Amino acid sequence: MHVATFTFNDFQENTFVLYDDTKNCCIVDPGCNNESERTLLIDFIESNNLTPIKLVNTHCHIDHVLGNKFISEKYNLPLISHRGEQIVLDNMDAVSRTYGIPYEMSPDITEFLEEGDVLEFGNTKLEVLFTPGHSPASISFFHRESKQLLAGDVLFKGSIGRTDLPGGSMETLIDSIKTRFMTLDDDVIVYPGHMGSTTIGAERKSNPFLTGV
Repeated sequence: MHVATFTFNDFQENTFVLYDDTKNCCIVDPGCNNESERTLLIDFIESNNLTPIKLVNTHCHIDHVLGNKFISEKYNLPLISHRGEQIVLDNMDAVSRTYGIPYEMSPDITEFLEEGDVLEFGNTKLEVLFTPGHSPASISFFHRESKQLLAGDVLFKGSIGRTDLPGGSMETLIDSIKTRFMTLDDDVIVYPGHMGSTTIGAERKSNPFLTGV
C-alpha cells in the first residue's frame, strides 16, 4: 500500500490518498477547502491514473471534513465512518461559523465501520481499530502487511490528540492508545492527522504522554 500525504487548511490537517498496484484508491479525511487545495489533490489522483472508490473519515471534526462534499460529488462516493461520528458531523455548520471557516455541508455517513471490520480497496485490506477519546467514535486503520497505521488525531509525534472537545476523554484516549496502538510492533509507521509521521517504537520510548503505558 502506498500513502500520499497532503497538508490542507488553516489547521494543517493531513489528508491521505491510499492506493495500490490496482490503481484503486481510498481518500481519507479530505481537508481541502479552497480551489488550490482541491486542484492539488485531484491533479495527483489524475496524474497517477488512480480511481477513487472509497471516501473515509477517521473522525468528523471540522478540519477533517471540509472536502467531504467536493470529493463525494466529484467521484460519486458515499461517506464511510463510524456511526458514532454522525453526531459530530451534525454540528459542523455551527462549528464552521464559530471559526469563520467556509464549509460546504458534508453528506451524512451512510456506510459504517466498527472495530474488527475490514476496509478494502483494490488488493488492500485495512483493519479497523476503534480508537475513541479525541472524538466520540474515532477509528484508525492498520495495514498489517506493510506495517502502516493511519491514526487520525489519536497519536502524534511526541504528543496525543486533544480531549477538551465535546465527546473527548483523556482516560478513554490513553486506553485507546494502550490497547490498540501499543500492542503493535515498534517498526509500525504512524501517519497522524497532523504533523509528520512517526513510529510506534519512537512514541513508546519518548512520548511524554505515554510514560508507563
